[in-house]
This record gives sequence, structure tokens and C-alpha cells, in this order.
Amino acid sequence: MPAAWSPTERYLDRSRLRRFANAQGLNSYEALLGWALDDLERFWRAVDRDLGLVWTAPYSRAMDPSRGLPWTTWWTGGRMNYVATALRADRDQQRVALIAEHEDGRVERRTYGELRADVARFAAGLRATGVAKGDRVGVFLPMGIECVVAVLALGALGAIYTPIFSGYGAEAIAGRLRDCDASVLICADGFHRRGAVVPMKETADAAADGAPSVKTVIVSERLGREYPKRDRDVTWAEVVRRGTAPRVAWEDTSAEDPFMIIYTSGTTGRPKGAVHVHGGFPVKAAQDMAHCFDVQDTDVVFWFTDIGWMMGPWLIAGGLMLGATIVLYDGTPDFPDEARLWSMVERHTVTHLGISPTAIRGLMRSGEEPVRKHDRSSLIVLGSTGEPWNPEPWWWYFRVAGDARCPIINYSGGTEISGGIVGCTTWTDIKPGSFRGPVPGMAADVVDDQGRSVRGAVGELVLRAPWPGMTRGFWKSRERYLETYWSRWPNVWLHGDWARIDDDGFWYIEGRSDDTLKVAGKRVGPAEVESAAIANASVSEAAAIGVPDELKGEAIVVFAVAKPGAAIDAALERSVSETIAEQLGKPLRPKAVRFVRQLPKTRNGKILRRLIRGAYLGKADLGDTSSLEDPRALDEIRAAGTSRTS
Repeated sequence: MPAAWSPTERYLDRSRLRRFANAQGLNSYEALLGWALDDLERFWRAVDRDLGLVWTAPYSRAMDPSRGLPWTTWWTGGRMNYVATALRADRDQQRVALIAEHEDGRVERRTYGELRADVARFAAGLRATGVAKGDRVGVFLPMGIECVVAVLALGALGAIYTPIFSGYGAEAIAGRLRDCDASVLICADGFHRRGAVVPMKETADAAADGAPSVKTVIVSERLGREYPKRDRDVTWAEVVRRGTAPRVAWEDTSAEDPFMIIYTSGTTGRPKGAVHVHGGFPVKAAQDMAHCFDVQDTDVVFWFTDIGWMMGPWLIAGGLMLGATIVLYDGTPDFPDEARLWSMVERHTVTHLGISPTAIRGLMRSGEEPVRKHDRSSLIVLGSTGEPWNPEPWWWYFRVAGDARCPIINYSGGTEISGGIVGCTTWTDIKPGSFRGPVPGMAADVVDDQGRSVRGAVGELVLRAPWPGMTRGFWKSRERYLETYWSRWPNVWLHGDWARIDDDGFWYIEGRSDDTLKVAGKRVGPAEVESAAIANASVSEAAAIGVPDELKGEAIVVFAVAKPGAAIDAALERSVSETIAEQLGKPLRPKAVRFVRQLPKTRNGKILRRLIRGAYLGKADLGDTSSLEDPRALDEIRAAGTSRTS
């Protein structure tokens, strides 16, 4: 397949990655990749210089693998607080740092100078409220000015924040707060979604009730609505009044001090709290934005995301560290009409637009007219992440949204990665739905079952060397981290994606190689969905699988076993679906709930989701079924799949 896009002189002339390579005496992307992996110490020192990171004490070594590859540390002896780079004093303080548009049409802006002042005041107030270095704080806010101020203020204090998806239900939030022993939860009174008020404070109250460690709930009264008051509540305005801060006082943090615990779901058990440090996630985010997306300090970056997904913290840290203007939006891309997203591109002269394939599939339904009636000439780069592309939406995004002139920078990695493993660049050709190769500095490979490199065939995506953004393990779960990523082959990170490299050296992600569900780019573990289903009083067992979905890419289907005496009917199926939505949030509502008499299990009681999915989708060859305790358990699953398509 030929390239769909090749860089013009305009893109080559402005390419940060090309300039970075040329400064090292390299004149091609391939040469840069080889040079980066040949000497990681030298490469990451060069990245530090290129990004202009702010250090209060210099590091002696860029990397130290002496404790073992899974526990590699970075910037030995270096002292840095990433917020000092994001809000550096020598930057033009009149440049716009944030543009926040709300679904009701209100727009707020902050210059870098104003943002520094806001962060200083809120950080001082948090300190007066009792927040100190190392404290864990939940951030349950819609994307807006307050969200960015809260995140940066906590970083400035050396506290550790946990970003929480604005659509989560109370129990999903409470579980994360309990796991990290959060003492404070920051929320809003609410926000608008499709014209209706989302009452965040009530959800926050229920979550805090389920997390005994939470002693204080800070409420941003962004809507000014009435909400239930509790003794532990403190308003945002009161926090600001408690502190005085003529200037930002950064906490003296090490590059290895944690700044964030972000939860990501696996295939079993509770969500995993990936620990990220000042010299890790923010550095990786900034490097990827600079070298893959070519973000520069004159650019305006709008990534349609939420603080609870990796791309929210990524946008805030990476965009501001590079001195760009970032655009935040707390609504849906098609409200009050299908042109909302494209009108924002025109209104804010967006240069870099990032959106998931799922969102594009939804916007395609409205046709080209809502896109073409708005001026998109400011666009330079289109971004995408979260799931594999189908050809039709990729071409629509390229030809309609980008007028066949803007590159689609496809980007894939993960929460534990701090960004991308593979990506495209504005310096290299792009094939539809592909990745040009590993992000510079990432020792990616595709391997077979024996861990041997393969080309032209689907294999496991792995990493053979560490990088600064690598999670420093899972919160309070050292062994789980090792088992998840490092247990298959010695000193090799197994990512859990199927991947393929074609004859021209372009990379493709072919889906998950584990059971993780990915709904509209949002990852959730099947065990978490199953736990939510079992919370329904009529359910004794449940199994959750992901199935192809035209709009979301993947949708959830739940198979459940009813408790004795329960009336199995459509009303019960709806009830279980509602329970899951209440527990995990409406975006994770299952596409279908089906009751069966038994679930396919091994003799030791393990539910075989792989066989459930295959039988439901009507696959003739289910592979090895020797461990299945009762083959008849698949009959009802097949029948449910047949009724789905009939």
C-alpha cells in the first residue's frame, strides 16, 4: 500500500524532530532510531537539552539500571519539579496557556502569567488546608481551568494526584481513593453534558463515604448550583482565601519523586495504580508531543479527552512544558449540533487536533457538511490514539477533516508507558492506519511465542529497554507489576498488544492480546465490570467480554448467572445494565446482558472469557478447549450469538 501522506517542505522546515536529529549529525529517521537505542544515556541527555527541562540540581547519570531493568531509575541525583518547566518564569507571560470552552458556550482563557498566579494561590491554600508532599489527592473534575490549576498546584507541592474520569460512578471512584489512601478529593458541583447538569458533588459524596481515608472534599462551585453540604466540605474559594502566595514556591522534589497515581485496568482483580514521577511521565509526554506531533510554542493543541484518561494529564504536562496553548472542553463533540468540534477548531485557530477513531466514526454519521462549513485552515496536525483504525474513518478524517493535507499522527502506547510506544511523525511518510515505527528512544519489537523477532506476521508488542516514562510500579503491588509486564521473558516488557510490521517497515496494532476491554478508547478490566454486575442482588456470577462495535470500536457484553428464584427477563437484563452503569459510569454501560445457566470455566473455576467471546461471535475454531469443565456451557453462549445476528 502506498503512502497516503508525505511531508512537504513546510513540514520538513518546521520539524522539531528533524532539527533534533540534525543536531546529532543524523539525517534520517532510521538513523535517529538506531542512534537512540545504541546509547540510551546519550539520547536522553540530548532530549533533556532539546526540551529545556528546568533543574534545581544537576543529575550525574541519565539512567541507572543497577536495581534491575524493571526498576530502572532516571536522572540520578537530579532535582526537578515538572511544574517549574510548565510554568517557567523566563517564558512570555502574556502568551495564552489555556483556553477552556464549556458546553454552554462560555470560554475562559489564562495567560502563562495568570496561570502561574492561579497555581501559586491555590497551592498556598492547599498547603494551609493541610496538603503536604507525598499526600494523595483525588482530582474528580471536568476539563477546565480548575482542573489544570489543581493538577499543577498539587505537583508544585510535591503531592500525588489521582486523576478520575468525570463519568465514573461512585464505587469506581471510591475503589481508587481507597487503594491510594487519598486524604482529599477535589470535585466540582457539576457540569453540563448534552444540556443537562451532571451532579458531580453528589457522586463525590457517595465516593468519599466509601473511602474512609478521605477527610476533606474541596468543591469548585463552577455552576453555582445547590448541592448537599457536608462537614468535610471546603469550597475552592475558601481554599484560595486560606493561602497567600506572591510567587510560586516549588517543593524541592527529586526527579524520582511520584507526582501521579493513574489507574488502569487489567484482566483480573482491582484496577492497577501506575505510579509516575516528576522526571518520567511529564518528560515522556513533552518528548512525544515535540518529536511525534511537532508541537511548538506557537501552536494551539486541542485533544478531546478527560482528566481520567492518560491523554488528559499528557495534554496538560506535555503541552505546557513545551509552551504551547492547550484547549480544554468539557462537553460532547456533537452538542448542540454536529458542527461543535469543527466550530471550536475555527474559533480557537487550533493547529493540532486529537480525537479517537470512535469519535470520528460517530461524527461521520452527520456527513461532511458540518465539517466543511467551518474554516480549518489553521490545522497542521491531526492526532489519534486509543484503538486501531478502520480504513473508512481514517480516510474520512484525513480527507474531510484535514483536507488531505494534514498528517494523521497515529499514536499508541499506554498509561503505564506515559505515552507512545509507536507513532507517526511529520518528518516521515504515513500509510493509512499505520505507525511509522517506534517513538524515538523506545526499543520496541514484535515477537513470536518464543520471544523471537518477527516481521510480516502478527506477534506480541514488546520493549527491550527502559525509558524515563516507564511506570515505577503499581501502588502497593510490586509483584503484580512484575507479573503483568516482566514475567514472560527475562528483561522484556510485554505490553499486551498484537502488532505487525509490514514489508516497508510500517507498524500496525492488531488489538489486545489479553482480556482488557477497550470501549471508545477507554480501558476497563473485565473483572471490574463483572464485580459491578454481581453488585446486582439477582446476579451470582458474571463474565464480561468485548465485541466489535461500529461506533465504539469495542463494546461490552455481559453473561450472567442468576441467583435462585430470580425472574429472568428483559427487565432483569436492564436492571443489571443499570447497576453496571451506576458502579462504573454510563460510558461503560454494556451493550447487552445475557443470562445463562452456567459460565464456561476450567476445572479450577477460572472463567474462560476467550471461549465465551469466540462462541458468541460464532467462530468455528475456538482453539484449545481441553481445560473446559463442561463443554455444554458454550451452547447457550452460541445461541445468544446466533440470536444477536438473526
